[in-house]
Amino acid sequence: MTVAGRDTTHMVISTVCAGRDREIDVLTERLRGTSGTDLLVVTGDPGIGKSTLLNRMVDLHRRTAGDAHTLVAQASPWQSRSPGALIRQLTQDTTGATPTNPGGLAESLLAVIPDADEQPTLIAVDDADSADEESLRALITLTREHRSRRILIVVTTARPGIRLAGWTFDELRLDGVGPDAAPEIAAQRGIVLHPVMRDELLAHTRGNPRDIVALLDEVPAGTWARSGGRLPAPRRVVDEVRAALSAPGTPARALIEALAILDANEPLSTAIELAGIDDPLRAIDDARRTTLITADGALTPAEAQPRLTTPLVRAAVLEIMGMTAVGEAHRRAAEVVADPARRLHHRVAATPTPDADLADDLAGLARTRGAEGAWAEAARLYRQAGRLTPDTLERDTRITLAVDSLLAAGDCVGAGALVPTVESLRETPLRNATLAYLAILRGRSAEAQLRLDRAWGIVNAQREPDTAALIAQRYVLHNLVRCQGSELVTWADRAMAMAVEGSAARIEAAVIRGLGLAWSGQPEAARAEYDSITERIRYGAQAQRATMGRGWLQLSLDEIDAARTNLEAAVSMAQLGGSTRISLWALAWLARVQFLTGDWDEAMRGVDAGLALARSSGIELVTPLLDWTACQIHSSRGNWDEADRHIAHSSTSIGDYEIMRIPEMIARAHRAEAAAEYAKVIRTLTPLVTMSETVPALSEPGLWPWVDILANAQVIEGRLDEADRLLHRYEARAAERGHRSAAARLKYARGRHLGATGDIHGARRTFEEGLELLDGLGLRYDQARVNFAYGQTLRRAGKRRAADTVIGTARELYLSLGATAFVERCDRELKAGGLTTSRADRDGAPRDAGELTPQEEAVTTLVARGLSNREVAAELFISPKTVQYHLTRIYAKLGLRSRAELAASRR
Repeated sequence: MTVAGRDTTHMVISTVCAGRDREIDVLTERLRGTSGTDLLVVTGDPGIGKSTLLNRMVDLHRRTAGDAHTLVAQASPWQSRSPGALIRQLTQDTTGATPTNPGGLAESLLAVIPDADEQPTLIAVDDADSADEESLRALITLTREHRSRRILIVVTTARPGIRLAGWTFDELRLDGVGPDAAPEIAAQRGIVLHPVMRDELLAHTRGNPRDIVALLDEVPAGTWARSGGRLPAPRRVVDEVRAALSAPGTPARALIEALAILDANEPLSTAIELAGIDDPLRAIDDARRTTLITADGALTPAEAQPRLTTPLVRAAVLEIMGMTAVGEAHRRAAEVVADPARRLHHRVAATPTPDADLADDLAGLARTRGAEGAWAEAARLYRQAGRLTPDTLERDTRITLAVDSLLAAGDCVGAGALVPTVESLRETPLRNATLAYLAILRGRSAEAQLRLDRAWGIVNAQREPDTAALIAQRYVLHNLVRCQGSELVTWADRAMAMAVEGSAARIEAAVIRGLGLAWSGQPEAARAEYDSITERIRYGAQAQRATMGRGWLQLSLDEIDAARTNLEAAVSMAQLGGSTRISLWALAWLARVQFLTGDWDEAMRGVDAGLALARSSGIELVTPLLDWTACQIHSSRGNWDEADRHIAHSSTSIGDYEIMRIPEMIARAHRAEAAAEYAKVIRTLTPLVTMSETVPALSEPGLWPWVDILANAQVIEGRLDEADRLLHRYEARAAERGHRSAAARLKYARGRHLGATGDIHGARRTFEEGLELLDGLGLRYDQARVNFAYGQTLRRAGKRRAADTVIGTARELYLSLGATAFVERCDRELKAGGLTTSRADRDGAPRDAGELTPQEEAVTTLVARGLSNREVAAELFISPKTVQYHLTRIYAKLGLRSRAELAASRR
């Protein structure tokens, strides 16, 4: 779609093109690839953006090919009977000398087109439906008789399958624009679209750009920043519907109005009863003649299920009916429809003033929907209940619950728009708990703690057990993202003791409690907890929470296949009414599973989906977890700028929760490790040593792989005693828990340590044990890491042949992952080992005295990249003194005097 206005003499003048990249690519490729004269028809409903798309194409072609290769015209109805009018417009003939027969018109058009093959010519015709027949035949003559010229003719028409002068051509059909286009169009008008309103706008207009622009211009700007607003029809549509409607009081008019009032899923019998008509078939026929309703191709009365053609028509009919008639129709509908929820909807729609009984009914249904996990619907019901509640205190409570439900649904943007309203209300425990909830989802630990403590301090658990249980459940979430296992379990037990059976607070506390048990050193109890929970909660939106929590636990316990299955299921459950918040966690942990098992492209797709969901929902809490995976993949592939972008994105969050800080630090360490900046790895991860003393989840094996990264860097930097102390502590914990992947990662670092202390036999035994532990888990990334460290250690000990074999295995694993940065390191290791080169030397001439050895060649390559002696030593797993020794020999062999000259010699 294009946001534009229409010139009176030319086609649409476009300044912005949104949501049509694919179509532009199709046209551009068709133009670039044309070898003769070709014609393409662009079709679509009125207002869909055909003219602006064509104008954008014209603009792009003019920039590359110039005006001479770009001919433009817009057909007009008043010119349709003037032979040759369109061709005269294309040739800019103002003399009237252009012939009127198709052959002569084609020749006159060819005369203004440069006869050169370097650039194709674009002929753009807008609104070809209105073109004169002779001009259309002239264009077709070009395609049939002048095949040697590189010309693409693109015409637009509102009629799909149109035949131009009796000929049929290829067609590019334009549908409505997608979700990325609407915010861009709104931004051009200074409007920020709430994600819910974006979706509502697209569904309401079916993505028609003309209607999108009209509504953005006509509806008050504040409507777009909050969720839950109902959209009207543009004034143009209202005028068209008013002209098409049958006279008031006719059966056709009554049927159309009934269809506008009722839900689309109501049976035809309900609409007939509401309309009060005696001859429904005649009413349907008369209503269909207005073109405002359709029966979807029904050929018999039994198949008829008429409906209004578009949501805009429905909105226009309601506006034309007027408030009095609409209210009365909803009141009658509440007596006619069978479904209790729909009856309630009609009662609400008909009630403009407070109604205590109706408000109570709405609040009761909202509680039920909330317990089922349908939080978005619960939020809408609570807002309606608040509007209809006469008691001030009860109204404030329901407004607060509406915001709370929006947060539970994961809509921080919509909730944030209502926060000023909640903050203006009197202080209550519920108000503080809701504002604490928002702080949690935005990652603000200190604020959440203050608000929760205040809420708990003023609540009376005897009089308000439901509110007390809700606050306790918020403490559960708070401690989940603080990675505090024991405190999480304590608050979960409190919430479950106070909450009634089946309530939302009780269910949410139960589905998180298992993670707290795992972080408290009780993995078997955690497994049993989730077995029980998933058995009890098998269906509905709440099942998504249990499934995601179980997958999270299974990932941390090395149950990789089961974790993948459950996390994939939790992601898919979003389509069944699950929570955005839960979907984000599922996407983030699923990406970790995919990373570890080597499905890196899938992991990146999940990360991209998660980051998009985080942006649209306003939930910042999970962003660093997603960025960690992206950074690790990009670092391993040598995409340094992308890795840095994800680190920067993660660090811009204002969140201070441990579940945000930990992955950000590990991501930075991975980036440094991939670049062989081991001193930076140590600076980055050392704070976790202190943090682990107060954050139990950091000390439990499985979820946060940081100890092996830090210990490995300490060994390479020569800080062997520090590495030994760190490893001893966590080796005991991994052995106690029987955690295979954590133990294997620690053996990776311990093998390094043993090799550095000269115990090559112990190192070999340790590396082999690590590989054996990983066998069968499918953790390809970890397998590659252990093999690489094993090979480096063997090479340093002079075991070159064995080192080549092991590093070759690491190389193949890294290559399968696309980890080019580590593939290059493996290649340098193999070259530095010199075994392959030595064999070649034995088969050929002796090495020249000035030729670099494989080790010297590896040092040269790294120094030329700008690495310091210490960084080169870390990369090649040799000492800085050895690097300097090699450099001295390199300078002498190559006749150089400095690192700068060495770098210049390699450019």
